[in-house]
Amino acid sequence: FEGEQREQGETLGGLRRGFVMALFMIYALLAIPLRSYVQPFLIMTAIPFGIVGAVLAHLLLGMDLSILSMFGIVALAGVVVNDSLVMVDYVNRHVADGMSMGEAIRQAGRVRFRPILLTSLTTAAGLLPIILEKSLQARFLIPMALSLAGGVLFATAITLLMIPCGYLVLNDLKRLGQRISGRDNA
Repeated sequence: FEGEQREQGETLGGLRRGFVMALFMIYALLAIPLRSYVQPFLIMTAIPFGIVGAVLAHLLLGMDLSILSMFGIVALAGVVVNDSLVMVDYVNRHVADGMSMGEAIRQAGRVRFRPILLTSLTTAAGLLPIILEKSLQARFLIPMALSLAGGVLFATAITLLMIPCGYLVLNDLKRLGQRISGRDNA
């Protein structure tokens, strides 16, 4: 029993290190094309909501979190970032074309709503057969699929509201910083 606990602790420690490394890689891969240090953080704010969704899905179905659930949560981090990235990229392109920030965010919410929602729903629907599987051979995959499906659905709902609001907050902070530094007075 003690050896099993030690092995589980080592696995969780390795998983934690891998998760932190994956988060760093996601940040780096986002920061380079966006040419921003702040926007990747905005995009990655969906990850904690994905984790909450994964835990809620386990609670709703009465399943315990397992090591495989944690693997699903690590995979979820990369999947959840997609919705936020689509929204931020749309806003960036339209602001670069001369559209006001507020209008670009409103239009992004309108135009990207359906693609973001459909992507998330099809991801969850694709995992549904695994979640509903009753065979003994597939039972070990259910926690991982449940983490992914529940996390994607919950994070999508939050992302569609939070990312545009976060973008407006970042824009306000940027303008405030410019006013304080005196660039606005020129």
